Order: sequence, then C-alpha cells, then structure tokens
Amino acid sequence: MKPPVPHRRWALAVTTALALVVGGLAIPVTGPAEAAPVGAGSYTTTPVGPLPTGCGPMSTNPRQFATANAPAGAIPTNDWWSSLLWKRTDCAFSEPLHAHPVSYDTFTDGLGFSANSTPAISGTATGVGEYHYPYVQDIRVGVAGLGAPLVKVDGWTDWTVSPYWSDGARTMRATIGHGLPFAYFQTSGGDAVISTSGTADVWSNSGATIGFRVNGHDYVGYAPSGATWTVAGGRISSTLAGRGYFSVALLPPTANATERAELATTYGRYAHAHVTGTQVSYSYNPATSGLTTTYAFTTTAREGTATQTVVSLYPHQWKSLSGSTAITPTYPSARGRMKVLTGVSQFRTAMKFQGVLPELPAVGDGSGADLATLNGHLAAARSNPMDQRGGDTYWTGKGLGRAARLAEVADLVNDTATRDSALNAIRSTLTDWFTASSGKTSRVFYYDGNWGTLIGYPASYGSDQELNDHHFHYGYYIAAAATLAKFDPAWAATSRYGGMVDLLIRDANNYQRGDTRFPYLRDFDIYAGHDWASGHGSFGSGNNQESSSEGMNFANALIQWGQVTGNTAVRDAGVFLYTTQAAAIQEYWFDVSDQNFPAAFGHSTVGMVWGDGGAYATWFSGEPEMIQGINLLPVTGGHLYLGNNPAYVRTNYAELVRNNGGQPTVWQDILWQFQALGDGDAALANLRANPGYTPEEGESRAHTFHWIRNLAALGTVDTTVTGNHPLSAVFSRNGARTYVASNPTASPVTVTFSNGTTLTVGAGRTATTGAYTWSGGNAAGGVPPGSTPTDPPPTTTPPPTPGNPTRYLLPGGGLGAAGGAATTTVAAANGNHDGTPTNPQVFTATGLNFAYSGAQTTFDLFVDAGTAVGNAVQVRVSYDLTGNGSWERTETWRYFATDPVSGYEHYTQNAGLASATGTLGALSNGTVRVEVWSAIGSNPSTLGIGNQSVLRLPYS
Repeated sequence: MKPPVPHRRWALAVTTALALVVGGLAIPVTGPAEAAPVGAGSYTTTPVGPLPTGCGPMSTNPRQFATANAPAGAIPTNDWWSSLLWKRTDCAFSEPLHAHPVSYDTFTDGLGFSANSTPAISGTATGVGEYHYPYVQDIRVGVAGLGAPLVKVDGWTDWTVSPYWSDGARTMRATIGHGLPFAYFQTSGGDAVISTSGTADVWSNSGATIGFRVNGHDYVGYAPSGATWTVAGGRISSTLAGRGYFSVALLPPTANATERAELATTYGRYAHAHVTGTQVSYSYNPATSGLTTTYAFTTTAREGTATQTVVSLYPHQWKSLSGSTAITPTYPSARGRMKVLTGVSQFRTAMKFQGVLPELPAVGDGSGADLATLNGHLAAARSNPMDQRGGDTYWTGKGLGRAARLAEVADLVNDTATRDSALNAIRSTLTDWFTASSGKTSRVFYYDGNWGTLIGYPASYGSDQELNDHHFHYGYYIAAAATLAKFDPAWAATSRYGGMVDLLIRDANNYQRGDTRFPYLRDFDIYAGHDWASGHGSFGSGNNQESSSEGMNFANALIQWGQVTGNTAVRDAGVFLYTTQAAAIQEYWFDVSDQNFPAAFGHSTVGMVWGDGGAYATWFSGEPEMIQGINLLPVTGGHLYLGNNPAYVRTNYAELVRNNGGQPTVWQDILWQFQALGDGDAALANLRANPGYTPEEGESRAHTFHWIRNLAALGTVDTTVTGNHPLSAVFSRNGARTYVASNPTASPVTVTFSNGTTLTVGAGRTATTGAYTWSGGNAAGGVPPGSTPTDPPPTTTPPPTPGNPTRYLLPGGGLGAAGGAATTTVAAANGNHDGTPTNPQVFTATGLNFAYSGAQTTFDLFVDAGTAVGNAVQVRVSYDLTGNGSWERTETWRYFATDPVSGYEHYTQNAGLASATGTLGALSNGTVRVEVWSAIGSNPSTLGIGNQSVLRLPYS
C-alpha cells in the first residue's frame, strides 16, 4: 500500500530550542544540540531532516503572513483556510477558501465570493470520478482604489479567519467562517465597493440596505445606519457614512420575492453584530454515553444592541441539533443542504458515543477447529509481529498497528508467547523512537518551535515539509502504546514514556487550549466535523483528506490511551473527535442517507473529500479496492462505527464488486473485514474460499481470521443500546444480543447498558453475555501470563422479559423488527388538523410484555414532502398497557414542518410534546399504536418505513 502523496515538498533546516511542561514535569531549556528529556524519553531540538517552509525569502518564518494582531502561540495548520497563512506558490494571495455556504478568494483589490451550486462532475459511475463545486466568482468586495501587494491574516478563532489588506493608504479587514452566511468588513481610506460579475439585478435599495442578484444568487449589503448605496452597472459603492464597517450576506435560495425580502429583513437584525469569535466546547457523560457539543459565537455590536447572529449548519450538525430548530430555508453546499438558525449566540448538538473495544471478543471458536486455525496463524506471526515494510513514521506506525492487533488477539485466546513477542516488539520500537540520544538522526522526534510541531524522522508523505498526515502516522503509535500500557503500566507512566505519547497526541490534535506549543486541534476541522490531511491546504479545491478511517484510528487511540492510563481529558477529547467524525464520515464519505452527493455522481462513497467536493479516487491508485479500502483501514475494535448501518455496508461492498467487475483481488482482507460488519457469514465464506490471499501491509492473517470469524458469531453492531463504559459495544444476530465490555484496570467493573442489562467484567478482562462466559484477559491486574483463568463467569442481568423495545413502522401497519426499505403516503391535510389525527397511517403492535424503564418515548420518522411548501406531519403514540382496549397513555407530539427540498428529513421527539394524557407503566399483553398524519399542508408526504422510521419504546 502507498497512502496519500498529495503535496509538493521543500527542504530547509533550522535550529530551535524550547522549554516544556509535560504531565507536570518541568523540562529545562536546551541548547541547540541537546536532547530535551520527557520522563525517561526525549526528543531533539536539533533539526535532523527537511523542515516546513512557506513562500519567499522569509519562508522559515511561518508568521511572515500574519499581522501583529494575530494570536500568539503556535500557528494553526491543516485547516480550511490554511493557504491564506501558509502560502505555497503564490507569495501574495491564497487559494480558494471553501467556507460553506460561501467560498472565498483573495485578490489585490479585495475578497471574492462564490456561491456556486452547480456541480462539475467528471469520470464515470463505475470508475474514477469526481464532483466539485469550483470557485466561480459572483462578487468582489473591497475599498475604492485598494491595491494591496499581499493579504495577511489578522486573526483566527475556532472556525473563522480574518484576512487583512493594506496598500499604505487603504485598509480592509474581513472576517469569514464556516457556516457564516455573513462576511464582515472594517475599512479605511475609501468607499466600500462591491463589484459584481456582470450587471447586478438590484431587487431592493433602501437606505443602508441593498439586495441584488448575481448569477442567480441573492446577496444583501448592510451599511451603517444613515448610509446609502450607489449602483453604477457592475459597481455598488457606499461611503458608509464615514463609519468604516459593513457586512455582506448570501441569502438562501427562496421560492419568491416575498420570502427573499423577509429573509433580508431577518438577517438585517443581526447584520451589525459582527462575529468576532467562535469556540467549541464538549462534554462526554459516560453514564448516558452522551456527547454534547456547544458551538458558541462572540459578537461585537458595531451599532445597535443585537448580540446574536445567523448561522448555517452542516448535515451532521442539524441532524443532531439539540434545543433549537433550524428554519426552512437551506443553502446548497459541497456537503449537502445546510440549515439555518437565526438569532443565536450558540447551538448544541447531542450525539451518542457508541463505544469502542480494544478488540472483538473471542467467541467464535465453534468446535475448536477454528481456534486451531487461529492459533496457527498466531504462531506464524510470532517471530515477526511487526512485519514492517519501511522505517519512516508511517510504515513504522503500520507495523506497530499490526503488532498491537496480534497482541490483543493472542491475549484473548491465551497465546502468551505470541502476545509477549508482539508486546516486546512494540516496547522496543516505541522506546527507540522516544529516545533522542546525542547525534541520533533517525527514529527520533524533533520539535520545531517556529512551526509549533513535533516531526518524526524519517518522515514520509510530506509529514515533515508540509506537516501532512500527523494524525494518520501518530495514531498508530498512540494506539500501540495503549495496548502496551495494559500489560506494562510502568512503561506508560508519565515519569517514563507516557509523556512522549502525550506529546504526539498534542502535536496532531492538541486537546489543551492553554498549551501554546501546538495549535488547538491541529488536524481537526471543528465545524466541518472531520480531519484535514494537508498542512498547507493550497489547492484550488481547498484542503483534502482520503483516509478518514486512519483519522478515526487516532481518535480511538486517544480513547484507549486515556482509559488505560486514567487520563479522562485525553479520553474525552478522543470521544469528541471520534463521535463527531463518525457522524461526518457517514454524511460526507459514505452519504448513507443518499442526500449529500450530487445525483449524477453515481457513487455511494468517495475515496477523498475536498473542500469543494469529493472524489471516487485516491492519490495513489485507481483500483476500486483501494479507493474504497482507504477509508476502511486499519480494522480495529475502534472501527465499529463502520458497521453502524449494516445495510449501507452491503451497499458499499456491492458497489465495490460492481466497479471492480467482480470480487476484490487486492486488499481482500480489509474489504472482507468491512463486509463482515454487514454480513459476517458472507465474509467468512469469502475468507474460507480464498486461503491464499495476500495480506494488506498492515494486517495479519491471524487478526483477519479472528475479526471475521467472531463477527459471523456476533452479528452486526447494535446502535440502539449503549453502555456506560467507553470500552463496550453491543451486537445482534437473529434478534439475540451479545453485550461486550473490556476492563483494562486492576479492579472488576460492572457495566450497565441503556436497556438495563448489566455485565460484570473482571480485572484485565474482556467479557461477554449470551452463550459466551469470558474472553481472555491477561492484562495488568488480570490473570498473570501463563496462568489458568479462575475468575467466575461474568455476571449478567438480562432484560426482564423477551422482546425488543425498538420497533420499526412496517408495510401493512405493523410495528416490529426491521424489514426491507419501503414507503407509504401520508395524505394531504387540506386544512388545519394540528393535534387531531385525520386520515392517518396507523401502525400497531400487540401482545407486548415489557417492564417500564422510566424513560420517554423516542422516535425517528423519515419524512419527505418533496418540493411542496407548507407541509407538516404529526405523530401520536398511544399505549394500552393491558390490551383491554383502553388507552392508559396518549402522547401527541408537535408537528414537524418539512422543507421544500426532495430528500428525507428526520422527525424526532426533539420536536417536543404537544400534549400527553395518562401515565406509562408496565406492558402486560399490551398494545402500542402509532398514528402519522398531515397536520397542515395541501400536498401529500412520503413516510419511509420498513427499515427506516423507528419507534423506541421506553421499556426494557
């Protein structure tokens, strides 16, 4: 395998020194030729290889394009706007900056805007293909006479940046950001000028506000009160009444002039509350497995008293929105429809962290023949567990990943010889890399204070000169360290090598804002919800990333390391990265809801995401196996998110077979392991039928066999139940659940799942319920190597009665287990029926026996009104607790207003209760009824059923 090689390289050497505090240890300032100690480990402050460079004669200085106002500390890299600060080929201006819903570009006379909503699609539906929304300029905003020789950066916050122009007589400062329909400006030395592409179609010009259309896109300019706008052909200008500030907003596409005018007025209320800061915060609650993320905006009122603003949300955000309701107008974007919130200073999302495992449990040994096969594969790998293909940071990482998988699997089946061989290889390799002895120039990490980065040498794929892929490379090191820490906690102590692990974490994604040695969350785009691979991002299509799964390997590594070392800050940062990015991957790499990719693109997945689109391609191969496989590897217990939608797994694999003209012939093990998340039996059959396959370079036959054989026994990931422990997961096969949890600590733990099931896990053990009593466990605090397990089987408390409280709306009016995808039509309201079921679609389940959990009804209905305007569906859920025909509890939920855009929306309990009568209690031969009808609207709506709309009863 050869991973992404997206970027050109430069070479430079510089010397730097620094003082550190890592894990509470004071690190002295070192001379240029000395090693800086971190516990028992160390890094060098002497360059040993090529370094990052910028542009021009001052290229060693990454702040040459930042003003004195820019924040102190390490400069951010790997962002959507990085080419503005880290100029690569044009020493004056940036490449296009794809902020969404607007793309921008910088020029000598100002800032260009593009709202291109027409995708450019190339390639075929069965071969390499791409879609992009390239920068096509509508307007350019500047100051009359401005001729800046270059553009600098005057400031940045979590998802905004402020470009700055000056030609000595005139200045302009803009603030732009992800999700902001506004761009904000402060100017001096001349009139504000908006130059349009062709003559502007001005549809409103009243006082300080002007609305106009360019290339089919509506913009509004908001000048200070008392100012006016003058139009002359393609030039719109204002003196700004001498106040030097204004804003320009892109409006969402609207159905008519009335809606457009209303939006212009609504936006105008916040036009002078300039966004001057953005910041994310997050909270992980293990008890509920919930992740709450807050996206906050700071504003400065240039005039008036407004402190709130207007924002647009990506699909992964609005689908998890908590406590707010997005309004109907939406923006098209390269990521799908962006929904709008007006008058907000923050918004929150609420997501479920589904849990991760160090490895799948060993439950599928059958009669013993399969265990013998696995033991044979382990024995074959014992003498060379890393099987390393190269000595740079990436290929060393791949070898460490292979050894970590072998150690975990061998431990589960009590093959202590293979386990210890793998652990010894990990320990010696990490200790070597984490030691910077005098004169050492290879297998060493170097800190560069200019760029605020830790670079490993030998580097690869631009990880040195372009700061590419640090999360890809270092994720393998951290994950292997987490495995080693379970068995050798002394090695992982901060006083020994734990501090060096922490430095790798902080370099790739620094989780502590106060640590100015590294930028905050370097590789993670906070608002977009995923990583970027390129350090400089200097491409016409913006930044890019192909291997989302290697990004998730990093996030999982933080969870595993944080859990085993007791560092909850690292663990929680990992949960934030993991959960957010899992949602983003489902939307932007996989498009599981089939709503975000252009219809004509023809693929169900992309190999690469770009700032302005996506590509069924990689940097290194046109083979379908690698295009799809690059977003699947490495396969670990932290990659169960790939199976969150088993039906999509089957869709993705089917596309691979179709595009490949048959079953895979390369990277077969990676692809079969992915297939097993959707159909374990089929994957196991493929594996058994092809014993001579060539393993992918970071895989082993032992791990592949273990993964596929055990998924064939466990079934698919069950996302309807979560555990109160981060190292836990649930699987379901033929309606029977298996609960799994891993405990790396020295004391037993009891894990409680959201449906009331409990699982006691011994020290150093992985435990399961179901037909399986225990699965391995010789970690620290558990059974010593070579001993026979003597722990009693883990105790479990199963749900009190059989059955599944999760029910799907089915064809024919049933409520039961998921069936095939189908639809039904909800008749038009043709009047106001808010609160009163009228011509409803009815779905019923009878004979139910469940204990009441004390929770509330939850649901997720797939609804679509197509392009119809003014439609809203409503749902009522009724409970007959004893099946005697009387309804002890009736819940009518507020109706859900659908947007006039084709494609399913999610109507959930977040709409809120409109009314409720009665009290819930235990179901004894009970009945549940769901009624769905149109509350308002003159057009029918489509309701997705079968395996789509779901009702989760508050029962266990």
